[in-house]
Amino acid sequence: MTETEGPAHKKDMTRRRAVLAGGAAIIAAGIGTGIVTGASADEADGGSAGRKATGGQREECYRLTSETTEGPYYIDADKIRRDITEGKEGIPMTLRLKVIDSDTCKPVAHAAVDIWHCDALGVYSGYESMSSGGPGGGGTPPSGAPTDAPTGVPTDTPTGPPPTGGPGGGGGGHAEPTDDERYLRGTQLTDKHGYVEFRTVFPGWYQGRCVHIHAKVHVGGKMTDAGYEGGHTCHTGQFFFAESAVLDSAKIAPYSTSTTTRTTLTEDTIYDQSGVTGGLMKLSYRKNHMARGVVGSITMGVDPDGTHDGTDL
Repeated sequence: MTETEGPAHKKDMTRRRAVLAGGAAIIAAGIGTGIVTGASADEADGGSAGRKATGGQREECYRLTSETTEGPYYIDADKIRRDITEGKEGIPMTLRLKVIDSDTCKPVAHAAVDIWHCDALGVYSGYESMSSGGPGGGGTPPSGAPTDAPTGVPTDTPTGPPPTGGPGGGGGGHAEPTDDERYLRGTQLTDKHGYVEFRTVFPGWYQGRCVHIHAKVHVGGKMTDAGYEGGHTCHTGQFFFAESAVLDSAKIAPYSTSTTTRTTLTEDTIYDQSGVTGGLMKLSYRKNHMARGVVGSITMGVDPDGTHDGTDL
């Protein structure tokens, strides 16, 4: 995707609010009772007061959507597709995202939303030789990250100092791809209501980072035979997962085979600990039957006139 400079006169960024309501709980047919849903109410508030939208629909408007680093593993692949699994093993996950203007709270239609994340064992497509380190994935421990790697299911209690950085989103410049694989990467255009939906798998973990999904939102471009071109990137962020859900996933193969040191949500140096305003998703799945599938949802409030490509953070 070709990025152009934003408008010469940018809106006052202090006016920005992030709307990260997550919407109503979306539960797949047949899931039944015993649904586990996160984040909690106080996590969803992110410590900020909201306002209710009119028209009979309830939507909370928050100040600031957290911008994060792009990380070294972004590939501008222009793969316009809903299903990004390419047969990768893992817990099925439906990711439902909404993009709205953070000033007006109105949906942003025809925006291109990129997502990319590692597989169940912490490996990124396009960078398998860099992000894989044998069984369990994770690659070579990043500078400043813990080097001890306990075996078995990760615990909920972190020990030691927080890691610094790490592959796939912890800082550093862009790395050139090492292979032609493109699983768990894709782009969708928002509909007139601002929605996109992806079919993927629940991400695993690798040393130095908590479980997360990367995202970019592009506006002002257009579809061509070569893909989405032109416009600019107005948001670069990451989505995060409640610790309880990560621990539940760690009981299920292939996640349960990982021996990679796991960084918890509270240890992570990218997640800003602000709850939904920082990218913490709402997750729904059936307790004790997580292997059947998870639904993750969040609403991203963006400034369409802003330029945030994540490379300057």
